[in-house]
Amino acid sequence: MPNGVSALSTPSPADRRAGEILRLRREIGRMQRRRSNDPVLPLDPALQGLLPEGGLQTGTVYSISPSPSLIFALMSAASRRGSWCAAVGMPTLGLEAAAASGVDLNRLILVPSPGERWLAVVSALAEVVPLIAMNPATPVRDADAARLAARLRDRGCTLLTTAHWPQGEGLITLHDPHWEGLGEGWGLLSDRTVTLTAQTRSSPRPQSVRVRLPGSLGAVEAAPTASQALPTHPSWAVA
Repeated sequence: MPNGVSALSTPSPADRRAGEILRLRREIGRMQRRRSNDPVLPLDPALQGLLPEGGLQTGTVYSISPSPSLIFALMSAASRRGSWCAAVGMPTLGLEAAAASGVDLNRLILVPSPGERWLAVVSALAEVVPLIAMNPATPVRDADAARLAARLRDRGCTLLTTAHWPQGEGLITLHDPHWEGLGEGWGLLSDRTVTLTAQTRSSPRPQSVRVRLPGSLGAVEAAPTASQALPTHPSWAVA
């Protein structure tokens, strides 16, 4: 077969991504979610002190630390309630960790590598998925952010993004991690205690909670206070 014909018969990466988006749109057309009237998406009880509304505001965008465990923790309560969730541009997310966090894998849509077409993918998903986590492959332009924000408000969809987002609702960060389980040169890493801090437009004063993420069973757990903590081997901070 001539080289020219062979080359034409092999789809390029861009063609494959376009085909994936068309397939995704067909699947979305079958789902046809109605717009949610809930003002917030629920959070796990261990996280409810993090945001002033007790949950994630619908139709808004939050910039978050690029931590898979944080993403799953923010998704878990909505997923357990029966809401669909999606992750876009995050090929390293682990399904086992998602399930341990309480995310229903039967209602989780993964689009690992949309490339430069991430905006089209997120816009399409916003029609039917109430909670989307996204790691954009290219910088976010103000005009694109404004158009997507309008779509999110119209559909009542909440977006969690690892990128800085113009006019976003807030910022949720994970910091000060400490692992437990190590002794004097021996032992196994087990629970990790971290601080989560949120700062939003409606509550510009930062609010923080200390949680185990992951906890003993994989899900987020409230960290014990100093008076509740039992003596343990010294823990080590892990960068």
